Amino acid sequence: MQERILQFGEGNFLRGFVDYFINGLNEKANFDTSVILVQPLAQGMCEIINAQGGKYTTILRGKQNGELVEEITKNTAVSRCINPYAEFDAFLEIANKPELQFVISNTTEAGIAFDDSCKIDDMPAVSFPGKVTQFLYARYKAFNGAKDKGLIFIACELIDFNGRALKKCVMQYIDLWNLEDGFKAWVENACTFASSLVDRIVTGFPRGEEVAWKERLGYEDKLMVTAEYFHLWVIEGMNDKKDLLPLDKYGYNVVFTDDIVPYKKRKVRILNGAHTMSVMAAHLCGLETVKEMMDDEIMGKYVRKGIFEEVIPTIDGLSKAELEDFAGSVMERFENPYIRHRLLDICLNSTAKYKERVLPSLLGAIENGTPSKILTFSLAALVMFYKTDKANDMPAALEFMKGATTKEVLANAEMWGQDLTKVDGLLEAVEGYIADCAERPIREVIAELVEA
Repeated sequence: MQERILQFGEGNFLRGFVDYFINGLNEKANFDTSVILVQPLAQGMCEIINAQGGKYTTILRGKQNGELVEEITKNTAVSRCINPYAEFDAFLEIANKPELQFVISNTTEAGIAFDDSCKIDDMPAVSFPGKVTQFLYARYKAFNGAKDKGLIFIACELIDFNGRALKKCVMQYIDLWNLEDGFKAWVENACTFASSLVDRIVTGFPRGEEVAWKERLGYEDKLMVTAEYFHLWVIEGMNDKKDLLPLDKYGYNVVFTDDIVPYKKRKVRILNGAHTMSVMAAHLCGLETVKEMMDDEIMGKYVRKGIFEEVIPTIDGLSKAELEDFAGSVMERFENPYIRHRLLDICLNSTAKYKERVLPSLLGAIENGTPSKILTFSLAALVMFYKTDKANDMPAALEFMKGATTKEVLANAEMWGQDLTKVDGLLEAVEGYIADCAERPIREVIAELVEA
C-alpha cells in the first residue's frame, strides 16, 4: 500500500481511532493507504511496533441501540514506525515521497507549543511544531515548492482550534529561523491545517486480560488496543479536500464542517457536562462508578432528566434531533460494562470543570426560563462534596471551598467568572437544597427532583 499518511503519535489513542478508520477504508473502499508512525518523544513504542510489522488487534466493546456489541479487527494499516531521535535522516526522507498527502497528530495538549530554543539544524527539533517545520522545509526543497505537493494536517490534540494553533507555531519557526519567503508562501497556500474534535474512549492494552485474549485470538499481541464502540471525528477546514479521506461515505461517524464550534459546545455541555453535573451527587449517594450511577434508578433518571430537559434546550447551532441523538449515545457510553470509570477520578478539579461544562447550561436555563432544578442541585452537590475529604483540586480551591459559606462560594467571581449571588433566586435555591440534604438522606432529595 502507498504510504500516504504520516502520523505523529504512536500511542493507544491514534491506533484505536484514526488508524482503525484507515484500516477500515482499505478494506471497504480499497483506499490503498498505509500509515507511517513517528514517535514524538525520544522514548516510545517504535521498537515493539516494528517488531510486529506494524500489525495489531483492535477490540471494540460497548453498547449500541440497547445491545452489547463487540468488534475485533486485525489492523494492517501501519507500515512502520520511525524514531526521529535515532533516525533523523530517515524521518526527513519521508518528505521526498510524492504520494504523501496527510499528516495527523496527537502529541498531547502540551504538544502544540512554540519553543524558541529549537534550531533548524537540530536532529530533531525538540518541539513537535519544530519537527513539522523541519519536515515541511525538506519537502519544499525536494519538490521545488510545487503547490500540488503541499500536505493536509489534521490535528487531534485536545485544545481548541488545534490545527490553527499548529500552523501558528510553524509560522513562528519560519520567522525565527529566517527561512525564505517562498517557503512561507508555500506553507500558507499549498498546505492545509485542519482543526478537529475527537471523541472515543480508548482504554488501551487490556491488562489483566492478556491470557484470555491470547487464547481467544490464537496469538500473542503486545499491541492490542481496546476501545469503546462509539466514535466521532469532526474536522474543520478541509471541505474542499474531504473526498481525499472519504470516511463519511463508508459508515464512519465523521463530520466535515466549516464550523467546529457547535460540535465542541455539544460535546462539552452534554458529554462532559453530564459527568460533572452528576458525579459528585452520585458519590454523595454512595456510588463508585459511572455505570453504577447509570444503573441506579434515581441517579440514572437524574442524569437523563438533566441532559434532555435542562441542558439540550440551552444549546444552539445544531438541531434538537442532532443533540438528542448525541445525548442518547452518551447515555449508552456511560452504561458500557467494559469501562470502569471511577466517579472520584472524574471529580478531579471540579470547580474549573463546572465553570466550563455546566455553568453555561445552568445560566442559560435560568435566562430562558426553562427548568433548571437538576442543574441547580448539581451546584449544591458541588458545594457539599467540597466539604468532604474526597475533593481533589488545586490547593487554593480546596482551602477556599472547605472553609467558605455557600454565599461566599457563589460570590467568588474569580472562580466562576461572575458573582453568582446576583443571579436571581440561585443562592436561595442552592442553600435550600443543602439545608434539605442536611435534614434527610440526599437520595430522598434527588428522588423528589427526578419525579417532579
